[in-house]
Amino acid sequence: MFRTRGWHRGGLWERSEGPDELAAGAPCSSGRDMEGGPTGSWGENILDYFLNAKQIKTRDGAEIIWYHRANSKIQMAEAIKSAAHMIEADVLLCEGGGSGEPIMAHPPETRSDNTLKEWLNEIKNTNKGIKLDFKSLAAVQASVGLLGNIKLRQPVWINADILPGPNGSDYVVEPKGFLDTVTSFFPDATLSLGWTTGWISLKCNKGYSSEIVQEMEAICKHLTQPVTFPVRAALVRQSVSELQWLLQQSNRYTLTIWTGKHDDYSVEDLLFIRDSFDKSRVFYDILEPQNSEFRKAIGM
Repeated sequence: MFRTRGWHRGGLWERSEGPDELAAGAPCSSGRDMEGGPTGSWGENILDYFLNAKQIKTRDGAEIIWYHRANSKIQMAEAIKSAAHMIEADVLLCEGGGSGEPIMAHPPETRSDNTLKEWLNEIKNTNKGIKLDFKSLAAVQASVGLLGNIKLRQPVWINADILPGPNGSDYVVEPKGFLDTVTSFFPDATLSLGWTTGWISLKCNKGYSSEIVQEMEAICKHLTQPVTFPVRAALVRQSVSELQWLLQQSNRYTLTIWTGKHDDYSVEDLLFIRDSFDKSRVFYDILEPQNSEFRKAIGM
């Protein structure tokens, strides 16, 4: 008899599964292949992974280079050839045709020249870590079989916005369904759990409140996997105390700073963020030109 755990708003649930149930949809440990052999370290801290590979020099999240939205075949090929350590891409279901095949695209785009299967087959032969950003629960459910069969040997982050955040949409990936699916199939993968957010130019934008940070922690405290929280750079400075509290709740937690194309923030804001947290617990997936300016300012 096997037990599967998940989260709901009332707390942790647990169900028992017999051999017949597992045969129909067996959870796949991200550290082992379908036959039980070791395949790599999906949940390994990326600083440890790239330090061991001698691709970075210190346990500093700012050393990790990201390639963002490597969705099309051209972008994917460019990302593979680049100096990036981590490749981020977006997964949604193909519209029309009824096939429900996972493809690589970011809304409002709904079509792509690249399927998730094709993408994974190219990435598996590299030493780069990946972050897959899922836009719906259906996309997650349609992708777990592909992910389980590919037998990736590098760090894997699985991302979804599961709660509404500052100026954010109420449209989120339903947290219970997302976590049930991912933790059942990939109990070692790093979870990237975010809030939907928005940025209103020329207005005072509120940050991540204690209420929404505590709501996220109430979900994550029941998990055993590493969790990174993607937070919007333009909203972090006004939320430092709340996010410091969040990281204090578990040594499994980290932050990933990301930026919106039209957000108003400065390199000074990024430096303030860097000085406010343990450098080994914050990663920076930020756009140009601020990325180069930030790295120059910290001597990288």
